[in-house]
Amino acid sequence: MKIAVFCVGNKLELDDGLGCAVYDELSQGYEFDEDVDLFDVGCMSLDLIDCVRTYDFIVTVDAVDGSGEEVGTVFRYAPGDMAGRSFGSQSLHDLRLSDLFENAALLGYSAEGICFGMQVENISPADLTIGLTPRVNERLPYLVDCVLAELVRQGAHIVSKRTGEVVAPGYTHEPVA
Repeated sequence: MKIAVFCVGNKLELDDGLGCAVYDELSQGYEFDEDVDLFDVGCMSLDLIDCVRTYDFIVTVDAVDGSGEEVGTVFRYAPGDMAGRSFGSQSLHDLRLSDLFENAALLGYSAEGICFGMQVENISPADLTIGLTPRVNERLPYLVDCVLAELVRQGAHIVSKRTGEVVAPGYTHEPVA
């Protein structure tokens, strides 16, 4: 199975860079088999339609705002699950994964997918600011654990670059630093 991981966000906008931070942790900390590709996509766009044709399964990681939950709460949901809700946003960007899948279907492309999001604290700083707020940064390892667990569940072979350990159920991510 070919798997893509879309890490969505703008690292210049504090917590909006959550997906970028997950990308950094995954790409710096792990080796993936050839069937898993990581993408720091910035903003979701229709340019990614070809990925729906190329990959069987797409994991998307993005910030979530306005859910009413505590900062750092991690969500796991199907691409269309948040599209119809009155609170929050599946993506803080122009296009949601559900929109990408719907547009790709018009071309006859299809893939399965799952989304991970985290309730963030500040996605609109007064000045361009790189980094995450402390509470979001504190919960980042847990979000990375969730993504790794999903990849393992989908059959991916992942090895920690730091320890050489194979990522398996029960594995706990150690931040790259």
